[in-house]
Amino acid sequence: MKIPALRSLGELADTSPKIVIDSREQTPLEFTRLQSIRGALITGDYSIVGLEELFAVERKSIADLVACCMGENRQRLARELHRLRGFRFKRLLIVGSEEEILAARYHSAITPKAVMATLGAFEARYDLPVVFRPSPQAAAQQIERWAYWYARECMLSATRLTKANAREGSETVS
Repeated sequence: MKIPALRSLGELADTSPKIVIDSREQTPLEFTRLQSIRGALITGDYSIVGLEELFAVERKSIADLVACCMGENRQRLARELHRLRGFRFKRLLIVGSEEEILAARYHSAITPKAVMATLGAFEARYDLPVVFRPSPQAAAQQIERWAYWYARECMLSATRLTKANAREGSETVS
């Protein structure tokens, strides 16, 4: 995926965002439209090269999510989500469906109501949108879309800044 219509940025106009997969991610998603590399991320499981401090996606399977709703795992997840608060773009991406949770299709004694309440509390507490995708493939495609559009918006902002600085510079010279 190339970022079109940014010719004023020269070589950058023909670049594609590259996804960073955290080196601790044990079963990384497979990306088909954007390149990816392994790297150490401060927080989250996925980011964009060069935007690691602005863009982060934390991915959980239903089993992971349910395990993170109790005890020490809940505290660990809360710390992780707290670190996401400073990011401009952040998401909690759940691979699975809300229906799986509501039907208690997981191996735990925790109730669906408690899992959904935890998600609601985390979403409100950390200003963190929670997104469900039914499969790892759909989750990977979603991250690719977010990465593409976020990188594009960053490039457009850079273009506007460059043009504004050029205009301001020409006005002060005369």
